[in-house]
Formats: sequence, structure tokens, C-alpha cells
Amino acid sequence: MGDVVVIGAGQAGASLVARLRGKGFDGGITLIGAEPLPPYQRPPLSKAYLLGEMAQERLFLRPPAFYDEQRIALMLDSPAIAVDTRARHVIAGGREISYDDLVFCTGSAPRRLPAAIGGDLDGVFVVRGIGDVDAMRPRFTEGARVLIVGGGYIGLEAAAVAAKLGLKVTLVEMAARILQRVAAPETADYFRALHTGHGVDIREGVGLGTLTGTGGRVTGAELTDGSALAVDFVIAGVGILPDTALAEAAGIAIENGIRTDAQGRTSAPQVWAAGDCASFPHGGARLRLESVGNAIDQAETVADNIMGAERPYLARPWFWSDQYDVKLQIAGLNTGYDRVVLRQSGAAVSHWYYAGETLLALDAMNDPRAYMVGKRLIEAGKSPAPGAVGNPDTDLKALLSA
Repeated sequence: MGDVVVIGAGQAGASLVARLRGKGFDGGITLIGAEPLPPYQRPPLSKAYLLGEMAQERLFLRPPAFYDEQRIALMLDSPAIAVDTRARHVIAGGREISYDDLVFCTGSAPRRLPAAIGGDLDGVFVVRGIGDVDAMRPRFTEGARVLIVGGGYIGLEAAAVAAKLGLKVTLVEMAARILQRVAAPETADYFRALHTGHGVDIREGVGLGTLTGTGGRVTGAELTDGSALAVDFVIAGVGILPDTALAEAAGIAIENGIRTDAQGRTSAPQVWAAGDCASFPHGGARLRLESVGNAIDQAETVADNIMGAERPYLARPWFWSDQYDVKLQIAGLNTGYDRVVLRQSGAAVSHWYYAGETLLALDAMNDPRAYMVGKRLIEAGKSPAPGAVGNPDTDLKALLSA
């Protein structure tokens, strides 16, 4: 067996190297990470970790000793700076590392507010790594004024934490409504009501014009509707981009991420990609997923294929978000839906997305039973009648055997 080098020590990279060893791979493995910490979970950063309810060590995906025990060379604080696909080596940590197989698990990078509108002022943050959250957490003091730019899940999760800690929260969303790109109006209505009920000032159809500051520190914001706010700090949750710069510089094909075939191979020989950075064939088109589930499953598929499995990656999308006392669980992809079916029983609410009579996806709020049944239905290609789904007297579990 040859040597495998993995660039990116996040969820995908950690899952891939663990899978290789678990499947009996006996060659050399090197996992290259840009951050100084071993691979860790990112979803809790904007929730439990930001709230101070989770210690840093609990974020680690594996105990640090795991990598030594499994003979995985873990290079931390060593960003890869170049890849030569002809000579088959990576430059990182001041040295040249040769490979037989190389995997890009470089993930994604947050969009930042432009410097031209004050994005480089002190007190302007993004939520991506532990360093980001450690830097902003001291600002979360009762009564502080925070502006959150962006009404997607990251922005809403940060708003929930801030509101729970007693901050004065204003959230602006340039689109006509929050969650416009990822969820139906019904789900947006649910979360808008949830946040306004906790005192969050949500302004939709309003963008950020410019940030103002004193002594290099942000103190205010001018919005596109002409209004102005005094702020103590700002969080930008305006999306992420696949981290493809290193692959592109190496001459590897890019198409909304690092382009791969169904098995995870890129356009360069013996070079693979998995996780947020990779786009892959799906349903006659190409897809790139930003989720923990995809990072794990795709990375494990690539690991198997490095060992000769020749197994295509079959995506089973699922996502989640925690806001206040609400757990949102999402299964499937809602692209192309033409109606939403509501199912509700007390505090348990779910929205089921249909295209005609075909079930595509669902959003389940505090309804784990609906989520589990809906996920299994979608993965099995089953589409129960919308009327049956919307009837609270229907036994959901019975739909699985129908």
C-alpha cells in the first residue's frame, strides 16, 4: 500500500483517515491541518460552545492520542501552500510530503464583509472556527448591541445565543425574507415568530450599507433603508464558499467546488476530494453539500475507493439547527417543490415538501418522529399521499410499510 496525504483536518479529513485505518489500510497516512487544534466539531461552535456550555476538549472528534495510536501523522498549524500533481507532492509545514493518493478535504471559507464597507473594523466577526468564536465570545455580555448580517441558519443560531444571553439583537436580511435560499416561507414564518418572541429585531428586505467606527473599532451601521444603528459588534453570516484555491492553482478542474466523478476522483490522477469543497454528480446534475453528514459519508466513500472499492457516492442529505429550545431537523433537498404540507401535533411541527405527488424533503421542528419517518421515506423513494401526511391522525410509522 502507498502513502495517502489528506489536506484539511476537519470533519471530512478526520473521517477519511479513520476509515482507512478501520478498513485495514496499512500504508502511510498524513493529515495536514491549518489550525493548531486536532480535528473538531464545527456545528456546536455557534450554539453550545458560544454559550459556554461545552468545553473545547469536548469538541474534538477523536482524542489527540488516537492519531498516534493509529499511525496517522497529524500535521497541525501547517497550512498546505502548494500541490504538484505531476511530482505527486504537497508543500506544507516547510517541507515536501510525497503521496501516492492525495485527498482534498479543504472544506469551505466564510464570506467576509468587504473592507470597503467597514468589514475590516475591529469587532466584525464570522463564525467558522474555534478562533473566531473565542475572539467574539467576550463580547457576549448582557445589554451589548449586536448586529447580525444574514438570515440563514448561522445568523439565526448566533441570534438565538445572543438573545438568550440578554444582548440587544438586530438581524438584517437583504432578501425578502429570512431563510429564503434554503427553506419554504412556512419554515421562515415559524422561525421569524420564534426569534421575535425572544426580542430579536428582524429586518427583512434590508441590507447593510456601511459600518462606521471610531479608532478602528466598529460603533455603528448604516442600513440600505436609510436607518442607522449603534452597535458594539457585528457578526456576518452571509454564506460560505468552497475552499478550492489550492486545487485550482494545481490545475484541477473546478465547478462550484472541486469537480469529482461519482467515486470522488478529481481531474488529476490519484487525487480525490470530499466534503464541503467537492461537487459531485447527483440526479443528472452536479451537487455540493455543506453538512456534517455529507462530509462523513463522502469521505468514507473516498476512503473505500482509495482501497479499490469502486463505489459511487450516493448522497442522503440531512441537516440540523438548534435555536432556543427548538431542534430543527431537515431531510432531503427541497429544490423544485411546488407545495408544502403542514403536519402539527402540539409543539411538534413539520413541513413536507412535494413536487406534484413526489416527496422531496421535510423540515421538522421539535418533531423527531416525523423527521425519522420522513428521512426513511425519502431514502426509500416512497411518497405517501400529501393528505395522509397532513392528517394528524395518520400513524406516520404505518406509511413506511404502505
